[in-house]
Order: sequence, then structure tokens, then C-alpha cells
Amino acid sequence: MENTTEVSEFILLGLTDDPELQVPLFIMFAVIYLITLIGNLGIMVLILLDSRLHTPMYFFLSNLSLVDLCYSSAVTPTVMAGLLLGDKAISYNACAAQMFFFAAFASVENYLLPSMAYDRYVAVCRPLHYTTTMTTGVCASLAIGSYVFGFLFASIHTGDTFSLSFCEANVVHHFFCDIPAVMVLSCSDRHVSELVLRYAASFNICIAIVVIFISYMFIFITILKMRSSSGYQKALSTCASHFTAVSIFYGTIIFMYLQPSSSHSMDTDKIASVFYTMVIPMLNPLVYSLRNKEVKSALRKVVLKAKLSLG
Repeated sequence: MENTTEVSEFILLGLTDDPELQVPLFIMFAVIYLITLIGNLGIMVLILLDSRLHTPMYFFLSNLSLVDLCYSSAVTPTVMAGLLLGDKAISYNACAAQMFFFAAFASVENYLLPSMAYDRYVAVCRPLHYTTTMTTGVCASLAIGSYVFGFLFASIHTGDTFSLSFCEANVVHHFFCDIPAVMVLSCSDRHVSELVLRYAASFNICIAIVVIFISYMFIFITILKMRSSSGYQKALSTCASHFTAVSIFYGTIIFMYLQPSSSHSMDTDKIASVFYTMVIPMLNPLVYSLRNKEVKSALRKVVLKAKLSLG
């Protein structure tokens, strides 16, 4: 289909038009983004500096922190600028770039979480084979594969969206350039594009959930068979953080993208998107660090070294 695009920029409606809410929302999002930056960068630095954290589990966790930081950064600064400056316009190319990077890193996370579930399965169910199964090569392959497929998914669907024609309508009923919110503005026939997006997203999410479900089914069976209470507690604690992160991430995604388009409410979608784009990247480092003795120990070690160097 020939691209006859006439729109040169889009207008993001944002979260609210109420001037009284814009400053409080800006402050709230600034705090959330600051915690996201500190939390995710802190996790990556801790894992890099502490040799005790140079294990497959923390390798995947450092990649998860990088991905969370990147897809939050693709959206949050734009939202904050809109609230502070009142400038809701975004250029055609900037909209495409934001859509691509958000979709890419969110898709990478969709592939990383099953890889982390598989790592926990091997650690709990096959502990004697853990070092020979989760080798450096296997971990690198799983991580690289996550990035390749995530960026491929984003390239296909961003390219498909912007191959459509945008004639006059340019007001995006969202606070960022999400694929469904931009696609609906097209004056072309978008039926096939919407079907491809829904089926591709459904397939990727379902495959990831199946891998996670099977991994945790075997993990819980193994845990129930454990006779040692200390082994039971250790196995449960090593999986609790990941299971919490998985539940939050996929619960929000299923609500956002797998429901029929006729049942979508823009206001409800915006609230869910705030949770998905800003709150989850902030929560993940807190979930993993607050329940993890090794991370807390590494943090205490770094703080102690800093105090000694300053003292």
C-alpha cells in the first residue's frame, strides 16, 4: 500500500487537561522516574561490582534492570515535559522512534522473564546440574535471543503502523505513541494490521506464559516434595521475587492488549498504561532487592566501602 501520509506531527492528549493536576502529576512522575533510575542503575552497578552476584540469576536480573530503565525512559520524560511545558505535540519521526523503543524493550522483557523462570527451574529442580546447564554460553544465547526477537517484533509492528496513511486526524488519545492508539488514527484500511498485531502479541505473550507456567509447576512440585524446612524456605524465597514481577507484568499486559478493541476505555487504558510504563520499572528493583539477602548484603558492602573511603 502506498504511503500517502500528510500528517507531520501528532498531538498527545496526555493524562489530563486540568491545570491544577498537572504540577502534582509532574512531581509524582518525577519521583517515580528518579526511583526507577536509582533502583535499576543501582542493581546493575551492584551486580557489576560484587563478584558473588556474577551468577546466571543476577545476569538476567541486570538485563531486566537495563530493559526496565530503557522502556521507562522512552515514555516518562516525554510525559513529564508535556505536564511541565504544556507542549503536547510530537513530530512524526519522534512518535515512530518512541513507539519503536517502547515496543522493543517491553518485548525484550517479555522474553527475559521466561528465561529467568527457566533459570529458577534448573536451580530448584536440577541443582546438581545447574552449573553445567546454565553455562555462560546458554545465558548469553537466551539474553541475545530476547533482544533480537524483541527488536524484530518492534521493527515489524512499528513499520506496519507507519506504512499506513494518516490524512487529517492526528490527536492521539494517549500520553505516548502506543501502537493501538496511533494505528486507530489511520485513514487506511487497518483491519489486517490490527489482526496481525493482536495475534502476534497474543502468540508471544502466550508462549512466554506457558514457559513460565510449566517452569513454576515443576518448581512447586519440587518444593512440596522437600523434607527440609530450610530447603523449602530457600527454594520458595529464590522464586518469590520473580513470580511477583511476572504476575504484575503479565497481568497488566493481558488487561491492556488482549481484550477486544470494543471493550477498550481510553481513560482505563491510560491508568493501566501508567502502571505498565512507569510503576512496574520502579517496582522491579524494589521487589528483587527487598526480598533478596545477597543483594542487600552487596549493598551494605558497597555502602561500607564508601564510608571508609570518605572517612
